[in-house]
This record gives sequence, C-alpha cells and structure tokens, in this order.
Amino acid sequence: MDFSAKVVDHHTMEVAMVLAAGFGTRLRPLTDLRPKPLVPLGDDTVLGTIVARLVEAAGVRRFVVNAHHHADQIQAALTRPPPEVDEVRVLAEPAILGTAGGVANAHPALPRDASVLVHNGDIVADLDFVALAAHHRDERPEPAATLAVRPRRDDRGRVGVDADGWVVRLRDHRVDGRPEVSTADFCGVQILGPSLRARLPATGCLVGDAYIPALRRGDRLRAAPVVRHFDDIGTPAAYLRAHLRWLEDRALPSWCHPSAVVPPGVTLDRSFVGAGARVRSLSGVIARCVIWPDTDVVAIPPPDAIVIPNHTVPVVEGVEGASVLR
Repeated sequence: MDFSAKVVDHHTMEVAMVLAAGFGTRLRPLTDLRPKPLVPLGDDTVLGTIVARLVEAAGVRRFVVNAHHHADQIQAALTRPPPEVDEVRVLAEPAILGTAGGVANAHPALPRDASVLVHNGDIVADLDFVALAAHHRDERPEPAATLAVRPRRDDRGRVGVDADGWVVRLRDHRVDGRPEVSTADFCGVQILGPSLRARLPATGCLVGDAYIPALRRGDRLRAAPVVRHFDDIGTPAAYLRAHLRWLEDRALPSWCHPSAVVPPGVTLDRSFVGAGARVRSLSGVIARCVIWPDTDVVAIPPPDAIVIPNHTVPVVEGVEGASVLR
C-alpha cells in the first residue's frame, strides 16, 4: 500500500498513524480482557474516540494502526470504520517494537518523504489539530518533529521550551546555550518530519530513542502549545478521570446505555453503565463508577471503581493529572 501525502487543506493531513500495540500493564486486569485502546470510554472506546476526533478535527481519511496485544480485537474493531474513512490498515507486530519502532515498521504503509501525524493509542486529548499542523508546516526549514504540548505555569513540565517555541529540554536532557523560559507536558500526539522518520530505530520509544538523540544531533523540535487538556489512559485512576471528564464536557450527570438494566431504586452518580450490563441490587447509589458492557453487577460497587466481568477494580490512587512523557 502506498498512501499519497495528500493534504485536505493547507493545515490538515489525510493520513495518520495510531500507536496501539502496547501491553497496558498498568491497567490490568482491564487489559487482560481488551487491549488498552479498546477499553470503553463513554459511548465508544478510546480508539474509536481517537479515530472520530482525527476524522472530524484533523481531516484524516486514511489510518495506519499498529497492534500486538490482542491484535485480533484491534483488527476486528476497525473492520467497519466511520463512513468518512477511506481506508484503515492494521499492522500486527509479532514482537512489540515500541513507539519509534512501530512507526519505523510502518514506513511502507505511510506517505513517502512526507511528514506524518502520529497519535498514541492510549491518549484522549482536546487539542487543535489544525494549529498543530500549522506549527509544523509554517516553519522553514521544516522541524524534525512537532510535539503537541500543554503549557504549564510552573517549572515541573518534562518539556522545556525557549522564547521562540523550540524544545530545549526533554526529560533531563538539555540543549546547551539555549535558555529555557517555560515548561510543558507532551500529550503523545506529534508530527514527524521525513528526515527524522528515516532515522527511527527498529525498536525503541519516540522520546528516548528518537527525540533526545535528535536534540543531541542539533535537530530542531517544535513545541506546539495546542493542547487544552488530555488524559493518558494508563492506570485505573486515569481511566476513571477520563470518564468523569467525558461527562463534564457533555454536562451529563451520568450515562447509561439503553440496553442496560438498572432498577429504579438504584441512583447513578457520575457513573457509566455499558451496553447489556445488568445491576442486580434493587437499591443504592453507584457513585463515580464505570460498569463495562455485558457485566452482571451483583452488589452495589464501592465509590470510585471499575466493574468488569467477574471483577471490581477499586481506584485507590489519586486522580491528579500527569504528563505522558515518561
């Protein structure tokens, strides 16, 4: 397959790659049942939400998605993409390659000699994709990569930025002679230029094995402050937080699928009940819980919990926001 680097308009791209091959270890036992990109989120899944936003807000019409853990489920979920999508190609990796290796492996399926939009498959972000593309394309020469970031008001961000918007620090690696004036959080969405794509390692991560070496070589990385907020669906707490934000964005007190069964005596308080789920208790309050589709709930779960078939996962850690740059 050879995608052309067709541009929908000056600041949108038709092709995107979604990185969906991770194990999701920190999200177990949820990811024992589903790959992390396919955990339910509101009335969709994380991957479905990403695809819908890229179609609507970025003009994407063709997708390349890598997969490893439960790759068959990723493939099945994408057999019927939204009608606006022209093509989806799923690349199953026999051995996990990492974020950099995944993009390198997908080279034959991506536009040749062109920049590519790459989106982590476990990130739900509210960001301006058109502005992200503008930050990348309007610079001459073109940056090696442009990272979508959320600016911070303190110095705790893992991305350091100079006065002109260029990355001068990633993690603890600093560029000599270029002062850092602000910090930001990287949200796992980026545009990779062709020169950097050509140097990606066969295995490894984009930050540690591509971006930091690029800074050491003197390549320029752009920080695009286009992110309003984002959720890294990495832990049960982050997963619950993403649902609460989903409700808040829609001004909903709770959400229950029409096919779910919840007795009249049960009150939902900022909770989700998926398709085909059934609550057996006749009374009580389900507070800040996510009940997965086709789950039989025998007893009212404790507040702040995720209920999957045959298991209740309590959310015991804090729900503070955290940078995806690890």
